[in-house]
Amino acid sequence: MTEPEVYAGVDIGGTTTQVALCAPDLSILSRAELATPASRGGAAMVAAAVDAVRMLVSRTPARLLGVGVGAAGVVDTRTGAVVAASDSFVDWAGFPVADTIAADLAVPAYLDNDVNAFLRGEATGGAVAGEPYVLGMTLGTGVGGALWLDGRLYEGPHGAAGEIGHVPGFGDLPCSCGGRGHLETLASGRAIAARYADRTGRVATARDVARAAEGGDPAARAVFDAAGTGIARAVLITAGVVDVTTVVVGGGVSAAWSLLEPPIRAALAAEPPVSGQPIRLVRAGLGSDAVVVGAASRARTELTDPAALAPADFPR
Repeated sequence: MTEPEVYAGVDIGGTTTQVALCAPDLSILSRAELATPASRGGAAMVAAAVDAVRMLVSRTPARLLGVGVGAAGVVDTRTGAVVAASDSFVDWAGFPVADTIAADLAVPAYLDNDVNAFLRGEATGGAVAGEPYVLGMTLGTGVGGALWLDGRLYEGPHGAAGEIGHVPGFGDLPCSCGGRGHLETLASGRAIAARYADRTGRVATARDVARAAEGGDPAARAVFDAAGTGIARAVLITAGVVDVTTVVVGGGVSAAWSLLEPPIRAALAAEPPVSGQPIRLVRAGLGSDAVVVGAASRARTELTDPAALAPADFPR
């Protein structure tokens, strides 16, 4: 019997790494999840992901055609290396992710920013499938953003297009990237926990704060209101600069959608986009699978239709 051909999608996040084997139609055949050894450096992080891919391929069994990786931080998709990363990671900036995986697994490997991979997944088979212009936002350990323009990812000349989580103007708190006043200081999982501690003096996780908010805790509700208002402001900035009015939001913090959506929509209603077009705001449809599906999609496209990855134009 001929072994099935598969593409691997890898999501290397600040807390967990997810790996999936996808069929050519991008349906997931098998998956694994493991803790990201972020404190041990890039070599350990990639080795853990490679071991998980090998394990899944041996269990399926299947013929691996290529690997796509969605990685936290600013990446260079041409070299397959991480350019910059937050203080959550050790020895991650500069690490040759794609070359290392390709050498270890003897198949082509491709690197995307994890938020770009998330948006690619949602735009090809998720909540915004078929939409030509989309802002993607992920709310997790950090806050990331990506742009889908004219039916494809727009990365910008330095790979940082759409990174709305690290634009200043959201207060003056220090951000994990070294800047100040970024959206990440309000709307990431770490920030929600920290802002709640600022208000109450109590140590809690973002999930704990969400439970408290659902139970009526005014301090917890205020934290989520501030996060939602900040997200809306980021959406309006994007709508004003690149005229994109469809937004898909994912990441672990988006699990508290019932807390985030009302303040986001209230802020959007108070100051609509300059274009006058309504904002289409949706929660991610693929959930935690968006990045691995998007990463596998990148590998599939690179190997079957590379012309489809030509740089996107700005809306016109």
